[in-house]
Amino acid sequence: MRMRCSLPLILLLASLLQGCVLSRAQIKQADAAVAASVDRQSSCSRDDHCATPSPLLDAATQAMADSTPGHPQHVVVLLDDSEASLAARINLIRAAKTSIDVQTYIWDEDDLGQLALSELVDAARRGVNVRILADQLFSFEDPALLAQLVRTSPNLHIRLYNPTFHNSRTSPLEFAAGIACCFLTFNQRMHNKVLVVDNTIGITGGRNYQDRYFNWDNDFDYVDRDIMVGGPAAQDMAKSFDLFWKHRRAVPLTHLRDVNRLILRNPSPPAWPGPHYVYPARVAAAQAEAEDPNWLNEHILDNALHTSKVEYFSDLPAKTEQPSRRQAREFTAHLMQLVNHAKQQVILQTPYLVMSRRAEKIFKKLHHENPPPQIIVSTNSLASTDAFAVYAYSYKHRKNYLTKYGFDIYEMKPRADLATDAYMQANVEDEDDGTAVVAGAAGKKHKRFPGTDRRPGLFGSAGKRNRPAPLTSPGRRFGLHAKSLVIDDDLGMVGSHNFDPRSDHYNTEAGVIVYDPRFAAALRDSILEATQPQNAWVIAPRKPTIPVLGQISQLIGDLSAKLPLFDIWPFRYATSYNLNPSADCPPMQPSNPDFTRCYTAVGDFPDVAVSPKLLYTRLITAFGGGIKGVL
Repeated sequence: MRMRCSLPLILLLASLLQGCVLSRAQIKQADAAVAASVDRQSSCSRDDHCATPSPLLDAATQAMADSTPGHPQHVVVLLDDSEASLAARINLIRAAKTSIDVQTYIWDEDDLGQLALSELVDAARRGVNVRILADQLFSFEDPALLAQLVRTSPNLHIRLYNPTFHNSRTSPLEFAAGIACCFLTFNQRMHNKVLVVDNTIGITGGRNYQDRYFNWDNDFDYVDRDIMVGGPAAQDMAKSFDLFWKHRRAVPLTHLRDVNRLILRNPSPPAWPGPHYVYPARVAAAQAEAEDPNWLNEHILDNALHTSKVEYFSDLPAKTEQPSRRQAREFTAHLMQLVNHAKQQVILQTPYLVMSRRAEKIFKKLHHENPPPQIIVSTNSLASTDAFAVYAYSYKHRKNYLTKYGFDIYEMKPRADLATDAYMQANVEDEDDGTAVVAGAAGKKHKRFPGTDRRPGLFGSAGKRNRPAPLTSPGRRFGLHAKSLVIDDDLGMVGSHNFDPRSDHYNTEAGVIVYDPRFAAALRDSILEATQPQNAWVIAPRKPTIPVLGQISQLIGDLSAKLPLFDIWPFRYATSYNLNPSADCPPMQPSNPDFTRCYTAVGDFPDVAVSPKLLYTRLITAFGGGIKGVL
């Protein structure tokens, strides 16, 4: 009864909010106030805008100079390590001479978000043209901060993509109203993550501007991946950014109701206060690494690959499923086409194993080929994911993944060795004071500190709703966030595409495809490391302990899984397995005859404690069959 009463109120609120668009006069007033109060002081008078030397930008500039229209040249670096990925960003921002374009899905106000923002403000103040385009729903939730930033420098330009009801911040009621009144528009988000410097070098991949994407969170960090590309493909990144920047959904700050109101209310605000770090020593260490050419060469450029064919792909803004707009899903369509032509092997890494209908058809076709290509999937377990609702749908369809599509599925452990090693590399604990020490170039040691969320977001990935399910074991935990693909050891893709219905139909996505066996091999090794026994559980058919009753249970489970509702049978076709250390066996696939001797079943949700989220997972499995696209 309460829901029936509240729905009309939400719809009424939505209609009122839709009509509250700022007038041209209000926008002009705010623009005039900004022009009159913007800080025009410059920190540099040189023609190069005081850009610092950068071996990364130098390598990209050389690749650009060596390129011809028929023979492009690129320098490519796989940025698996979060520390190297951050150092590369800081170094390139400081090396920029003319322009910096940043596109992202999440921009938090924690240490990492403040650090990136501070570096960009400094670049703008020395004369570099800086443009920031962030998806509104999960970025810059403080309109007062935006009202200050808009007057920080005439060279700093910020726009928010697809703002809800023309505001920079979305309240819980507005969130509900957005779903109720205009779901399709509200649900389309800009998921691209791009940094382009001087139209010469760019970084794209899975990382957002938040602590947990760079191993700076106290409790939960992501295993993620970026790619840095210097050469003509970076120009394609810049062109794509321009398309989004000029789109009607990219809204300047003075056009947002809450920011506009603050600007007009206070025509002479205090200056932007600058960053206030929770752990300033950790930030200083990252900045020192970014300034050290020896460190950059050792940890980044020594892993560089010089190659020719590199392509940057991006969906167009505001893609939809309408037939007249199918060309907007360029990147998604290209990925599906590449997978469709696989012959020997597809290695897929995604945090969310929920297949779109098109992907299901492709993998089903591949599985029926003679011989079928091997499909290896690295994804999250319930213990490692912060998106338990998505995991529930994946769990529901495990049998299809194993039997209809022939997947070999590996679900990441929440305390995977590879994640722990990466964290310790960036945050080595000091036994004396509990801080952290990291060895930089020339043997110098810098203190490092574990990260923390400065402010939990309401609906962003820092919010309580997105916290992972509690575990039975203690300690720092990790989740998989990398999105990558290797096909036939010939090409590799790193980007933002999750290979799920949201990425196919709602979110705009971007990524880099490198057509080089050397890059494919490096990416393949990186993904397969996450499938090793110390890092992942294997998903395999459950071995019936009681022959007749076990077969009956599997039959009931199969029938239950086909139901969109009331899929309540608790005994599924497949479960999680762990390599038994006492069996003295090498890692093997479930098809190996020795698998049941060497591997031990550890349950459907290993290491997950009994909790409301475990119950929610079961409920969504039972009753959430119709919300696949939303997830």
